[in-house]
Amino acid sequence: MATATTTGTTPSTGGRSGAARAHVQRFGTFLSGMIMPNIGAFIAWGLITAFFIEAGFTPFGPLGGFGQNAEGEPYTGLVGPMITYLLPLLIAYTGGRMVYDVRGGVVGAIATMGVIVGADIPMFIGAMIMGPLTAWLMKKIDGIWDGKIKPGFEMLVNNFSAGIFAALMAIVGFFVVGPAVLVFSNAAAAAVDFLVVNSLLPLTSILIEPAKVLFLNNAINHGILTPLGTAQALEEGKSILFLLEANPGPGLGILMAYSFFGRGAARASAPGAALIQFVGGIHEIYFPYVLMKPALILAAIAGGMTGIFTLTLFDAGLRAPAAPGSILAVYAQTPPGSYLGVSAGVAAAALVSFLVASVILKASRDKGEGDLTEATSRMEAMKGKRSSVSSAVVGTSGGADTGGTSARELADGGPVRHIVFACDAGMGSSAMGASVLRNKVKAAGFGDVKVTNAAIANLTDDFDIVVTHQDLATRARPKVPSASVVTVDNFMGSPRYDEIVEAVQQRNGATVPAAPAADAAAAGTASGPAAGTASGPAAAAATGGPATGGDAPSGSAILTRERIVMDGGARDAAQAIDEAGGLLVAAGAVTDAYVASMHEREASVSTFMGNGLAIPHGTNQAKDSIRSSALSVVKYPEGLDWNGKPVTWVIGIAGKDNEHLAILSRVAKIFGNKEKVRQLDEASTADEVLELLGKVND
Repeated sequence: MATATTTGTTPSTGGRSGAARAHVQRFGTFLSGMIMPNIGAFIAWGLITAFFIEAGFTPFGPLGGFGQNAEGEPYTGLVGPMITYLLPLLIAYTGGRMVYDVRGGVVGAIATMGVIVGADIPMFIGAMIMGPLTAWLMKKIDGIWDGKIKPGFEMLVNNFSAGIFAALMAIVGFFVVGPAVLVFSNAAAAAVDFLVVNSLLPLTSILIEPAKVLFLNNAINHGILTPLGTAQALEEGKSILFLLEANPGPGLGILMAYSFFGRGAARASAPGAALIQFVGGIHEIYFPYVLMKPALILAAIAGGMTGIFTLTLFDAGLRAPAAPGSILAVYAQTPPGSYLGVSAGVAAAALVSFLVASVILKASRDKGEGDLTEATSRMEAMKGKRSSVSSAVVGTSGGADTGGTSARELADGGPVRHIVFACDAGMGSSAMGASVLRNKVKAAGFGDVKVTNAAIANLTDDFDIVVTHQDLATRARPKVPSASVVTVDNFMGSPRYDEIVEAVQQRNGATVPAAPAADAAAAGTASGPAAGTASGPAAAAATGGPATGGDAPSGSAILTRERIVMDGGARDAAQAIDEAGGLLVAAGAVTDAYVASMHEREASVSTFMGNGLAIPHGTNQAKDSIRSSALSVVKYPEGLDWNGKPVTWVIGIAGKDNEHLAILSRVAKIFGNKEKVRQLDEASTADEVLELLGKVND
């Protein structure tokens, strides 16, 4: 199903509870990592079972495993061996490989055979234990003699150590792990039976539905429900456990309630989100709508309980896991005799969650018109990475600076000598971000660490850390396979900048080794003050990158009073681009074609910088439309919605021969200073703004 903010009470992300949740999320993600790659095998087993068992659509003994051949020998079939051997071994191999590559996968699969033959039930839980555990122990054992084996004996030692240890672990699995897992499985199955017999199974929604929104569902679904459900399906041909978490009804009901009774962006985006959630099976897409109004978790719980209760009434279930949780996948795994019950369970869940959510929305002053982008960001923060589907429906890149290399991974590696901030053209956005980050790195005492900016097209695999907009990461990563890639969407104040500084401190220690001359030459020149030895347009031409800051731009004043508007009339980002671009056209700095390219640039990657600032500028291909370097400044005292981000200042930029890079560095310093931003926000005249921003003309 779903495979890390808003008004009101929200789940805590700090302290012990936040740490505990993070551990559970990581554990659930690991379990999901073992199961999800093998869902195709589960589907294959489910289809073979549906068609060829004795009660299937097209019964066939040699495949279904019933009846006898001409010699009176019983057919083995595919159904039994697949669920007994193939599926657990695939899970074990996947888990072992996640821990210790192919070597871990092999020893994990071997050890799991001991668990399989030592029990009379499908050993999914045993495989999820033995695979990673054996791989981890093998990794530790290999570390004992790493680097101590004489040349020529490596293959001999590696092969025999793996074979001997895996055989020992298979024996341990047979005598210890298998019986222990069998006891646990029997106890869990008994607990499920107790809940079913006493009509208490619907109460599991009180745990499952909030867990889904908090991304704790993988630990429950893949750790317990899938193994138990598979064992139950083998005996009874179906299991209700597969639908406890996968039922798309509760999410559908909430989204439909927003479609009728919500407001603003939430109402506009809800129908599309409902289609993706119900048919596409991406349940996480409705999580921001719940986070935006936490009381709606009651609707999800009510819908989930109703769906489970309806399924128990009809004695309905699925043959195998439905992944993703699409209605199409659900029906594909529905056995004969359960179609009515499954349909009723999904419909009832959707209806009840819709009714409860509608009451909550209608009774509230806030009809769900809160900040959907902020809620999406909170969801992404809890998930630990960006949700491309949610961001696409919301119409923004979200805001969770959590993609790319994690903070812990970023701290690993050799000394950091060169950080590059990459954007589409290597001009406005990257120059601003590089300036902010450069100041932070220098303030931490690492002035020898270069922080430059470049176009993604000009990236080479010579950098230690690459910072880029999260929407550009897929283009940047292939060019810098050796570098740590950090993704952001707030160029002025991303929390990831502090992570980078901490990583530099950990990787470089007290001092920073000087980069060899060859490295400096290969890396090119830096942008911004004190970034390197070369500067100006000539340096850019020599290296293929942007010019460095430090030299004052030539020509007339970059910013004049006439190009400062204190009360902009735009109502959205597109109108604001026209307003800022129109000032540049009126000044004779650019042609109309440049304004068109500003819109093109915005459609590619947002120019929102953070701290209430947006800096729309043209694409790299529009340089010929620039006649002279210039800035335009437009203030929106009441705030402007910049594709989901709050903006007070819009600065239009046009730079001739890369002159704007030094200007951007100065603008970045101003908007990176909270006191300066406060003074700008309090300014009431164009003269006051010009005085505060006047250094751009120096």
